[in-house]
Amino acid sequence: MTEPAIDTEGLTKRFGGVKAVDGLDLTVESGEIFGFLGPNGAGKSTTINMLLDFVSPTAGTASMLGLDVSAERKQLHRRIGVVPENYGLYERLSGRRHVELAVEFKNTDDNPDELLERVGLSPDDAGRPAGEYSTGMSQRLALAVALVGSPELLILDEPTSGLDPNGARELRELIQAENERGAAVFFSSHILEQVEAVADRIGIIDDGRFVATDSIEQLREGLDGGARVTLQVGREPEAQLGDLPNVRDIEVTDGAVCGTCLEPDAKLTFIDRVRETTTVTDVRIEESSLEDMFASYTTDTENDEHTEAAVIGGAEA
Repeated sequence: MTEPAIDTEGLTKRFGGVKAVDGLDLTVESGEIFGFLGPNGAGKSTTINMLLDFVSPTAGTASMLGLDVSAERKQLHRRIGVVPENYGLYERLSGRRHVELAVEFKNTDDNPDELLERVGLSPDDAGRPAGEYSTGMSQRLALAVALVGSPELLILDEPTSGLDPNGARELRELIQAENERGAAVFFSSHILEQVEAVADRIGIIDDGRFVATDSIEQLREGLDGGARVTLQVGREPEAQLGDLPNVRDIEVTDGAVCGTCLEPDAKLTFIDRVRETTTVTDVRIEESSLEDMFASYTTDTENDEHTEAAVIGGAEA
């Protein structure tokens, strides 16, 4: 039986009297792409730091690839690739030399220039000191270092930071390619569209605890958000529409009828009912987004403004 890529039980970290992570049970399966989400200060970075043995837990256990993250750290770090949120580069060393050192550490036969080209750094860029790199170039270099040795697990903390839209798209393609090769990928990001585009499952953490863990589709079905159906109509409906099962928030405006359908079958029922009463010229269906789900699971109804700022700001303390 294949060991999970990541497995934690009761993982806890206190700083003074404050619990940054509170009894976290996390399992990332081998070969899975797992998106790790949470608002400001939710505990994402602390969790990753404990997985990498940068911070010791107050309680609980953590293993990756069947190895204890602390007792077997050296062996483990030869089998994983990491892009931490606050990675450090040696300003005087060239980009190529950074990758060469990683190749020497892992004792692999990787070609540094091929890895640098794969993440979008040209031969000229590879020869320049890392101290001259932009934020996006530094992020690309850190990713090239992480890819050394074809790791079985990639841990990426805010990997799109500093990347332009093209760079973010290339990163998504790279994540998918590494996953197709067989690697598990665990990544945190505040750019929800990036997570939705590639993740098999997501975990949403708030106040140091998981508030949801599942596929995006299952989480969407589990909420009462439903899908918003907008019908363009030739004239206002001639009959009342408010008695439809599993359809709520029906609005009739000049030229349009809108309703929120809570189940898949309700969409067809709603569309058919409107067609019975008027002419439908166009149909638009908008499923609840990952951002909607994120807000539903993490928003404190007494503190909506604070949480909204956290979602928009994205950077975790």
